[in-house]
Amino acid sequence: MNTYRSPWMNADVEAFSDSVRRFCNEQLVPNEEKWRHQHHVDREAWLQAGELGMILPDVPAEYGGAGGTPAYAAAAILELARVGFTGLAVTISHIVGHYILVDGTEEQKLHWLPKIASGEVICSVAMTEPGAGSDLQGVRTRAEKRGDKYVINGSKTFISNGQLSDMVAVVAKTDPAAGAKGISIFLVDTRLPGFRRGRCLDKLGMHAQDTSEMFFDDVEVGADCLLGGVEGKGFYTLMKQLPYERAGIAVGAVGAMERALELTVEYTRERKAFGQAILDFQNTRFVLADVKATVLASRTMCDHMIQQWENGTLDPVLASMNKFWLTERQCEVIDRCLQLFGGYGYMNEYPIARLYADARVQRIYGGANEIMRELVGRSL
Repeated sequence: MNTYRSPWMNADVEAFSDSVRRFCNEQLVPNEEKWRHQHHVDREAWLQAGELGMILPDVPAEYGGAGGTPAYAAAAILELARVGFTGLAVTISHIVGHYILVDGTEEQKLHWLPKIASGEVICSVAMTEPGAGSDLQGVRTRAEKRGDKYVINGSKTFISNGQLSDMVAVVAKTDPAAGAKGISIFLVDTRLPGFRRGRCLDKLGMHAQDTSEMFFDDVEVGADCLLGGVEGKGFYTLMKQLPYERAGIAVGAVGAMERALELTVEYTRERKAFGQAILDFQNTRFVLADVKATVLASRTMCDHMIQQWENGTLDPVLASMNKFWLTERQCEVIDRCLQLFGGYGYMNEYPIARLYADARVQRIYGGANEIMRELVGRSL
């Protein structure tokens, strides 16, 4: 059991963290196999997470959130990662909720945020396209104004929560000639005519999470669906919230590392080879000593980031640095841990194998780590 207590975790956050841990162990883990096979989490789990305050933990209560601080969001992400559960993609709702909270109109806040917080409305961010990933200015989805409506056409891919989402924050060009200033975000109800979900994508890992293609064929939305009610602000909204997204990915990386270390110590203590526990071999102890040091260093770096997040001074450079460094340590740590499981580490019935597969995308989404290094490099 991890006894380390982070400096940002006060008694209230710790109590919240404990309740999230119980929820994960009692409601999520027992259903993981079922959800991995159906490639999505049941809606009931979203409603339960909403009731617990996990979905919008740091959104004011007046908008239906739990009224906490970023420490509560970090605690929720950390506990999900510690049990190795990646199916409940609440971080997507965190991000969309903050798009609306920071840049939405009062009407948009009152309409969407309480429903997102409760789990009634599951969100997606439709940003990535077949020809545009980290280069957000390269999106080709178009939103053309016609009278008091907008008509959206385009396609998106790799969309988390894509099969279940009730509302999609769609990144689209409202002025193709204006570069970054021509990008807007629309809050699109997925029941509208012209919206189509593509196939649920067959991924290397994260099998309990639905990731999909999406198509927008003359989807007509009212002007009230334009985030903030002003065209051309979408790119700046995305830029403002990317540190939040990247911080969440970094926190999840630390939780996964801690889980891998715990599983491996337990396994090597019980597994025997040549008449002794694997943990009794010097090589095993040395590997796990290195892993333990890496995990503590990672947690310390992450704690520093969360404290900046908590006091409102988290900047894009620190978030990017944590995102690339911690996700790469995540992959290294889990790889070294898996090796100590031998052939069993390659079997999906063992959690270490699932942790290994789930880890790889961490270095890609939220901005590829190469882009993170470029952002940090520019600050030198």
